[in-house]
Amino acid sequence: MGSRNRQRRAEAVQSTNDSSALSKSSLAARGYVHDAFAALLVPGTARRAPLIHRGYYVRARAVRHCVRAFIEQTCAAPGTPRAQILSLGAGSDSLYFRLKTAGHLAGAAVWEVDFPDVAERKAQRIRDTPDLCALTGPFQSGDHGSTLCFESSDYRILGLDLRQLQRLDQALAAAGLDAAFPTLLLAEAVLTYLEPDDAAALIAWAAQRFSNAIFVVYEQMRPQDAFGEFMQQHFRHLNSPLHGLDRFPDAEAQQQRFLQAGWTACRAMDLNEFYRCFLPAEERRRMENLEPFDEFEEWHLKCAHYFILAASRGDSLSQTLVFPPSETFPRIDPASPSGVFPASVVTGDTQGLGLKRYGHASVLLSPGVILSAGGFGEQEGRHCRVSKFHMLLRYSDFEWKGNQIGSWGTGAQWDGRLYHTMTRLSDTHVLVLGGRLSPVTPALGILQLCCENEDNSTEDPIVTVTKFGPEEDSTLSRWRHSTTEVSCENQKYLFVYGGRSVAEPVLSDWHFLHVGTMTWVRIPVKGEGPEGRHSHSACSWQGGALIAGGLDVSEEPLSSVFFLKPITSGFLWESIAIQPPITPRYSHTAHVINGKLLLVGGVWIHSSAVPGVTVIDLSTGLSFEYQIDTTCVPWPLMLHNHTSILFPEEQQLLLLGGGGNCFSFGTYFNPHTVTLDLSPLSARQ
Repeated sequence: MGSRNRQRRAEAVQSTNDSSALSKSSLAARGYVHDAFAALLVPGTARRAPLIHRGYYVRARAVRHCVRAFIEQTCAAPGTPRAQILSLGAGSDSLYFRLKTAGHLAGAAVWEVDFPDVAERKAQRIRDTPDLCALTGPFQSGDHGSTLCFESSDYRILGLDLRQLQRLDQALAAAGLDAAFPTLLLAEAVLTYLEPDDAAALIAWAAQRFSNAIFVVYEQMRPQDAFGEFMQQHFRHLNSPLHGLDRFPDAEAQQQRFLQAGWTACRAMDLNEFYRCFLPAEERRRMENLEPFDEFEEWHLKCAHYFILAASRGDSLSQTLVFPPSETFPRIDPASPSGVFPASVVTGDTQGLGLKRYGHASVLLSPGVILSAGGFGEQEGRHCRVSKFHMLLRYSDFEWKGNQIGSWGTGAQWDGRLYHTMTRLSDTHVLVLGGRLSPVTPALGILQLCCENEDNSTEDPIVTVTKFGPEEDSTLSRWRHSTTEVSCENQKYLFVYGGRSVAEPVLSDWHFLHVGTMTWVRIPVKGEGPEGRHSHSACSWQGGALIAGGLDVSEEPLSSVFFLKPITSGFLWESIAIQPPITPRYSHTAHVINGKLLLVGGVWIHSSAVPGVTVIDLSTGLSFEYQIDTTCVPWPLMLHNHTSILFPEEQQLLLLGGGGNCFSFGTYFNPHTVTLDLSPLSARQ
């Protein structure tokens, strides 16, 4: 039984190669990387989503960076020993052909190792493809049952199980690999599929076997947070579970893993850091403009859960700076926790309490009614842009009843927008501004929602949708913006700020909508305004608006907090100085309670900690961090792309929806509505 299970897991791991190869082929077809050979090495084609492209792009660039550093060090001087590249678990990768075309193998050779079936299939593919054979030159095929599947003067493919180290060592020596020559060992998403003891043995074998080598590893990490848990669930479902993440959960632990195994130097970093520090800004901009894109949270989270590592040993290679020290990506960890906010699942009529969607908006109509609309989520058994409204009705103490309801009447219907804003006008009316239908299609026009009981019945309320205002109004051709109620000279206005549009990756403009007349008006605003941003938070305070965090034009999270302060002649922008500095974040929510600004959840890339709740005392600028205790909440709980409703009297914060399209692992929606107990905050009064 044990051997059959190991065989099934091996087959599952091999199947990940096929999916990866198709993704790499799609990556090249869309112009992310130059690779004319990826499509030749894999049968079939597949068009991957932009998020997948970005993930495979940063992987390809990270590995390329390490390979280039090795080649430049070992092949630059004439008369140096032949450089060797040993790719472990190479699959259908085209590295050899790319290096050969670029002229980098004049003083080097490549060995590849993978499961026998995978290796033989690749060898046969090369033999059957004249364009590939032209690059390898004359070749030989191994005998039936031989571990050597393909051999040319500078390229060998071997079919071996990496867990069988004695056979691996003997076969590589027989295939001409010289342990005394400078060697690059490459393992892309390989070690994590091995049992921890097998992976440890492979790392130690390489350190003992090669006297002058660099070991480059790309794989997953950070299993403990919500995204990491969902990532692990995905691979368990594929019967190829990730091993060793509990022992080596982060980049620091991975570095120690190699140093303790006999490697003399090692550096590891997540892909966010690599992307920011080792890719030129011009190249980043080129990539970011290749396809319409609007999944920043999942892009940053994916990069935070993969690392690139380079370990070295030997006189010449130990000084090779694959990753020179960089100060351009500072670690900004949150302050030590000042307390904990307990989380629990909202109780009541469990039918309909969950809000399985993200990118939606929610509004408190009255103390006992919460209306949510739009977003992407589950509806009638499928994932789609949600057309139904969700209503939470409070019926006792803090117990709720939830229900999905459609729009009513023969007029306008909900158009499927997401990343819009919703503002309460009265107990029954809501204004919807902005949003998008796709990353290239803004939602047009202003919507007004009317939520009433028909003929004063006791049944659930119905929602009618009314469109008004010109659809061509460019002011609202934006999404991921904010809308905040402010006051000026005893008049109420909606302050629309920031966001992004089809033409602009971020917007820095602002507009005032007079609530009484529903017309745009000009109001003087003094002071230096915030830099452009989207996916920030905004909330009303003292007649003005507090703007916090967000993403800037370079897709970098922000930590700044600005106050649009009412003054006699209009408003004044003021920057709020915060100590200690807070970790830059976006895709969070925010509220003010008792003079304190709460930043709830979100995504950050400058810390490996999990975002909780940052509390900023608006009178002193002092910041405090509170962790969220999820012991009583089913895990995972993803606190981005969610909404939240504050109940200050009860010191409760309701968290609704949230989640995202988690790279190739699938889409996750928080299944429950959750409440945070904010009462520990009063202990600081």
